[in-house]
Amino acid sequence: MKLRIDHNSQIPLHKQAEELIRKLIERPEYRDGQYLPKEVDLSEQLKISRNTLRQAINTLVTEGLLVRKKGVGTRVEKKKIFSGASNWLSFSEEMRILGIEIHNFELQIYRHEVSAEVATFFNIKAGTKVMRLERLRGKKEYPFVYFVSEFNPQIPISASEDFNRPLYEILETDYGVIAQTSKEEISAAAADAFTASKLEIKPGEPILIRKRYVYDINNNPIEYNIGCYRADSFTYTIESKRNL
Repeated sequence: MKLRIDHNSQIPLHKQAEELIRKLIERPEYRDGQYLPKEVDLSEQLKISRNTLRQAINTLVTEGLLVRKKGVGTRVEKKKIFSGASNWLSFSEEMRILGIEIHNFELQIYRHEVSAEVATFFNIKAGTKVMRLERLRGKKEYPFVYFVSEFNPQIPISASEDFNRPLYEILETDYGVIAQTSKEEISAAAADAFTASKLEIKPGEPILIRKRYVYDINNNPIEYNIGCYRADSFTYTIESKRNL
């Protein structure tokens, strides 16, 4: 990409540089955490001083678009997955809206004895066996979320399902179960050895844990879900309004 500044323009040089860098970091080769060209090379290409270039870069660092590492350089901040609380969507729907192509790295489904917490949620006896679905999902480059779902035993879901289809589409189309409400808990934790190995990070690195209690249109509990997300790939946003 040829970067050119108009030195005859009334727009300040640092603002022109800022806009050019914004366009640069949207290019595919820079989107996922790559380093920008060295400041000395970039300033020479733009025919501006390094101080003027730094002024432009500092603005983008403040906005969280760039990360500067002393002695190393300036890199593009990795794109994160954003999720909001105002309108609950399934994971597949969230990713589709964000334009992110999801890859399945692992999938297991088997019968499993529920914990006391899950038994209470489904109002069944502790130790009852239910279907448990484990999935490791993410971008083609790396996985960023490890899901564990357990289902109300009244739903006859089985290992014969095609889980390339969205989960709630399976429940609705095949079993007439319509997921409507999700009550969620979000917490932060350090990854244990097992989760770290799944998410391809080091043990002790931060993860976000997203626990979902999912109900159908009749307010019956249908799914207990825990998602462990790489903290460098997921941001949860909440929009609240005051009652005036």
